[in-house]
Amino acid sequence: MGPKIYFSVFWLFIASLFLWGCPKKVERVPEKPRFVNPLYQFLEHFSSVETLQARTFIRIDTIRDGEEMNWILNGFLLYQKPDKLRLLGYHLLGMGLFDALYREGEFFLLIPPQRKAYRGEISRLEDFLQKVGEIRVSSEKAGHGEIPDRIWIEWPEKETRIEVRLKEVVLNPLLSENAFQWVIPEGVEVRSIERLIKGKRR
Repeated sequence: MGPKIYFSVFWLFIASLFLWGCPKKVERVPEKPRFVNPLYQFLEHFSSVETLQARTFIRIDTIRDGEEMNWILNGFLLYQKPDKLRLLGYHLLGMGLFDALYREGEFFLLIPPQRKAYRGEISRLEDFLQKVGEIRVSSEKAGHGEIPDRIWIEWPEKETRIEVRLKEVVLNPLLSENAFQWVIPEGVEVRSIERLIKGKRR
């Protein structure tokens, strides 16, 4: 797969993972629910521990132009309570596809195949977050584990289903000081986070 396909796979996963909608409340008179940043819902899956690290298996199933397509990626996830999350994605052969970091309200994204990076406050995307369509999220815990072993993300509007499986999970590890530090590689162009959304609308 070429760089354009890598980026497409990456965005499909990141958009689904970080941008799902919040659930609606059941009321006698239907009302539009108050918007809540959906990333907080993802962080909530790990809130029972102080820190976490795990390898991930990511399967993406979607339909493009009537054709069924699927991809499998490897990844690595880091979490620190209450609001630090890092997810790195790799091709099965080891090539780095993306490095997504959320830290204290800011979102950082590096796409090595494109030699591009994006950064900005996640709150600046709230208008977009409310228009991506319904996304259903479910999870599964094995036995009496503190965190889910699997998370399923379904995006009916895009005919997309994503499975995120956590492997080799380590609870409450001592993470290094640079675990959530963002370093810009030489030669990488840094753009505003709004450019990422505009690029998808074209």
